Amino acid sequence: MAMTIHVDVVSAEESIFSGVAEYVSVPAEMGEVGIYPRHAPMLSRVKPGSVRIKIPDEAEEVLFYVSGGIVEVQPNVVTILSDTAIRGKDLDESKALEAKRTAEEAMKNRSAEMDYAKAQSELAEAMAQLRAIEQIRKRGH
Repeated sequence: MAMTIHVDVVSAEESIFSGVAEYVSVPAEMGEVGIYPRHAPMLSRVKPGSVRIKIPDEAEEVLFYVSGGIVEVQPNVVTILSDTAIRGKDLDESKALEAKRTAEEAMKNRSAEMDYAKAQSELAEAMAQLRAIEQIRKRGH
């Protein structure tokens, strides 16, 4: 049996995933991080994107979209805390496309710097969701 690490993915509303994994891939602030059992302790911000989890004895990775947050890594536990976390299969492409269009429109018609920053953040989240949807499509799900 392969070595495993316990993984928790938690959103502001609920625990999205809790279980064992062979490895986890997280979109950390400085780039994608691959986490395997006995990884050195680490704390990092997470940017919007896809978290991939390889569950033992399953051929496909499980994918989750996170809107950003924090990842804490201990030798046998990975905890990902995010304001928004969505299972890959629950992502809605039409909502993501609409959010992208709305954010782009807000950026064109900005009335204040704060509105522009918020629109940029919303655009980044919508683009990350669309990338996650594309990853799922490439796998044939």
